[in-house]
Parts: sequence; C-alpha cells; structure tokens
Amino acid sequence: MFNGLIRELAFVKSYENNTLRLKATYQPKLGDSIAVNGACLSVTQLFDDGFNLELSYETRTRIVVENLKDYVHIEPALRYGDRIDGHLMQGHIDGIGEINNIIKKENGVDFYIKCPNDIQIYMANKASVAIDGVSLTINEVLNDDIRLTIIPITFEETLFKTYNIGRKVNIESDLLARYIHRQLHYKKEPSWQEIDKITSLY
Repeated sequence: MFNGLIRELAFVKSYENNTLRLKATYQPKLGDSIAVNGACLSVTQLFDDGFNLELSYETRTRIVVENLKDYVHIEPALRYGDRIDGHLMQGHIDGIGEINNIIKKENGVDFYIKCPNDIQIYMANKASVAIDGVSLTINEVLNDDIRLTIIPITFEETLFKTYNIGRKVNIESDLLARYIHRQLHYKKEPSWQEIDKITSLY
C-alpha cells in the first residue's frame, strides 16, 4: 500500500527489455515495492546510485510507458504504523487520462484531466484520486473531466510543474469507490441447478 506522498523525483537511466533503471537517493532492499508514477513495481537489482525494477505485461498495458524517461515520481510502500497524510492506494493503475487544460490561480494551479468512461464512474466531488502517484482531491467532476487544484508546495515538489496540455497520466481511482461500485453492480447468473429448484416451486 501507498499513500500518494512522493518520496523523490528519480532519474530514469534506462528502460529496456521491460526493466526500468532509476538513479535515486532512496535505497530500497531487493524485492521491495516502489510506486513509480503511481504503478507498484518490484526492485530486482541494486546499485550504488539506484536500482532496477521490472514491469510485467499487465503493468505495461495499463500505464503511460512513454513517460518513463527523464524524471519520475517514486514512493516506497508503507509500513504498518506509518502516518497516512494522503489516502490509501494500491499502486494499481486503473487507466490513462489526458490533461485537457491548465489554469493558474491565485494560490494554486487547476488541472483538468479527461478520464476514460470506465474510470469516470469512480470520480466524485471531494473524493480522492491518484495522478501519476500523487494523492489529490477532486474539486469538481465534469462530463468527461475532473478538475484538480494543485497547491504551490505540491506543484513545486512534484513533476506537475513540468506538465503540459496533452500529456497523458496514470490514474488510480479511490479504493473504496471501486469496491462499492462492484458490490452495487454485481449480478450473479443463476446456475441451472438453482433455476430447476425455483421452477420446481411452481
């Protein structure tokens, strides 16, 4: 589990053969889970100046692979007893969004992000969402977009200060929203045995 507070901006030394090599100050242990732009990856090799992580096929089909260059957000997994200042995240990316508009405000910057339809159903005003691994609050849900306000400290300490209109981003919806939606919309098809039992009652 993660909480969406970025530990460091790590530099991408290479990405090839499904292996991502990062240069970072943070020193994990072999096998540790690290969220990279919000995606939970496993450490496979250690170096004096960083580490390698492996991307599975599932991960590569769900995230913005082309953003694995220059700098990326990294966050180590939580330990039991750690303080949670963001919100609980699994590091499982639901899908890819796109920045539609950026508007500077008096004490923050508004980002409008278009979400795929299958993710938009989990969005709610004042609910939580993770964009590229950053825990954020949804200010407004529009037809296809969500509006987020990035406060100055988050803007300066993350890659959001480098983002432009048209950039694609990783989105992880709120954990509770996914579970509640599943429970409310789950429909179990009856078995033939159950159908026979029902019809025998008439």
